[in-house]
Amino acid sequence: MSKHMFSDIRVPIDEDNPSIKRIEEKCIKCGICKGICKGSLSVYGYYNLENTGNRAICIGCGQCSISCPTNAIVEQYDYLKVKEEIKKGKIVIFQVAPAVRVSIGEEFGMEPGSITIGKIVSALKKLGVKYVFDTTFGADLTIMEESSELIKRINDKDTLPMFTSCCPAWVKFVEIFYPEFLENLSTCKSPILMEGSMIKNYFAKLKNIDRDDIISVALTPCTAKKYEINREELKGDIDYVITTREFARYIKEENINFKDLDDSSFDNLMQEGSGGGTIFGTSGGVMESACRYAYKILTGKDPSDNLLEFNDVRGLSNVKEAELVINDIKLKLAVINGTGDARKILEKIKNKEVYYDFIEVMACEGGCISGGGQPKVNMPITPDIKNKRSSSLYEIDKNNKSRVCYQNMDIINIYNNFLNEPLSDVAYKYLHTTYIDRSNELNKKEGI
Repeated sequence: MSKHMFSDIRVPIDEDNPSIKRIEEKCIKCGICKGICKGSLSVYGYYNLENTGNRAICIGCGQCSISCPTNAIVEQYDYLKVKEEIKKGKIVIFQVAPAVRVSIGEEFGMEPGSITIGKIVSALKKLGVKYVFDTTFGADLTIMEESSELIKRINDKDTLPMFTSCCPAWVKFVEIFYPEFLENLSTCKSPILMEGSMIKNYFAKLKNIDRDDIISVALTPCTAKKYEINREELKGDIDYVITTREFARYIKEENINFKDLDDSSFDNLMQEGSGGGTIFGTSGGVMESACRYAYKILTGKDPSDNLLEFNDVRGLSNVKEAELVINDIKLKLAVINGTGDARKILEKIKNKEVYYDFIEVMACEGGCISGGGQPKVNMPITPDIKNKRSSSLYEIDKNNKSRVCYQNMDIINIYNNFLNEPLSDVAYKYLHTTYIDRSNELNKKEGI
């Protein structure tokens, strides 16, 4: 007999799920979570509890949570643990992901898309956080490595298409359902993990802090990141992930008037991020940022205006395609929102019906702006809300003095002083990772 009640109506959730949980008394058995997980995510209905040893298959994306009308499904609350670490006097360091700054205002009566980064930093400082950094720095690191990896794969005639790897829900989807494509995943860690690694292995040394004395926290729009930081090969550089919604709860519980806070700036060293790093928070942003730097690698020139406004990869369409010619290299590109559409494309690639060189995939429709830990004050989260959040990220990009990763002085300094160059041995040690074939999870015995 299954331990998962009503699994024909709703998504099963294991008690030890690191990303989400169900509050049983709030569930009205409406089936919305099932529809989301089966439709745009293509997870529910693609496994059988009898075959999985009664274990739920979950990629941690939290889209069931963002869609649940009664808040019966919520993220695992880790902000209380962070609160205790601050009380203990630990050196708590936060990094703030791009999509949080254009969404958290909704929790405090502000318009969707309101840019609140200065208030976020101020709130964190009021809570007792020692240092606050911008995850757009980690995004710039990701592009330095990922674009270099793409060009190397093309030149070496290595495995293509290359898939982005910054979405942990997408990575887990591939590991479980399509392990034959593991070599197609970029070996780059996600931006929060790259930045987490630099906090504990670079910043700590510069500040003469024992890395074990640091509590590293990522503030993200994503519930899957809670799972990601506990992957065996990634453990240790980030201690906690808290979502946008969790952070809003924390602020409210501490009676901080968010709207009235003055703006504060990020701390030095990992303070700066390019405009390209900011647009990681929306679908197509990783692709656009990668193409800007690929152009620089191949031509030695700054990207032209059409790459700084690469409209073919922007927008909320579930699948976007584009072609880009740089020198004599023609790149066939795709941007995919939702693992359900990714499944369709993977099948076409397997059957040699389509060809791409580079594919960006985000599990959540619209990208991180629609992440499973984002505010749901306005339900449902309409295309208009998504567009407002996305437009604000593009506005930040357009107004940034540096719009490409290699123009970021903090990036220049960390390569000069520590990493040497993209894809160096040091960079591989701290910024790259490996993946695991998890397809056995689809067919395993009870208790194994």
